[in-house]
Amino acid sequence: MSFFIAGLDLGQSRDYTALAIVEATPTEHHLPYVDIDSAYGLLIDQVAIIDGPPVSLALRHLERVELGTPYPAIVSHVAGRMRAVPGGSLLAIDKTGVGVAVADMFVGAGVPHICVTITGGDQVQGEGTEWRVPKRDLVHGLLVALQQGRFKYAAGLPMVPQLIQELTAFELKVNAQTGHDSYEAWREGTHDDLVLAVALACWPAEREVEARMQAGMQEIAQRELEREISGAGGVWPV
Repeated sequence: MSFFIAGLDLGQSRDYTALAIVEATPTEHHLPYVDIDSAYGLLIDQVAIIDGPPVSLALRHLERVELGTPYPAIVSHVAGRMRAVPGGSLLAIDKTGVGVAVADMFVGAGVPHICVTITGGDQVQGEGTEWRVPKRDLVHGLLVALQQGRFKYAAGLPMVPQLIQELTAFELKVNAQTGHDSYEAWREGTHDDLVLAVALACWPAEREVEARMQAGMQEIAQRELEREISGAGGVWPV
């Protein structure tokens, strides 16, 4: 079943704020397992349908907020957009430059969200609603989805030409001392707000589907373990 995830790259005085909303559709995996017929206590073959990767990502909304818009107005605008999403949506907020105060405004607005601090490192860290994610992980995940044909957008969607321009302006840079790599806009003054907003939506969408897959497989393993412990469906006494 598909679900929606939004990404918000919060700009400052000279940077745009960008909002992207992505619809994520997991692949259905049919996993066979052995269960017990409740009526007769005999073993029966079952098939569990579990959401998992690969994930189809469809860009449904993309916009920039006018420069100089106060943060309270941005929060109000984004909250309105989120309420209009069918079935609700989780918002991934870039907390890198704006700190805790702006992110906390979304708590007051009742918007379910996670906070992502974008780093130049090489490891994802965090749990719950607070995460530290390397920039290369965010952008690389989006580029891989594009290359594999899993990321789609309508040609007539506003801001798509600007998004494509931003994507083509990125290059991979490697720090010779640390060995860390990062994706950066190679031309001075090039914006990356649209790319980051879309990447911020796609990253948790992929993680959510991975989590669903793991949870489904663990549930099947637990059922089979309980069946083995109970001994049901085994050899009948003579």
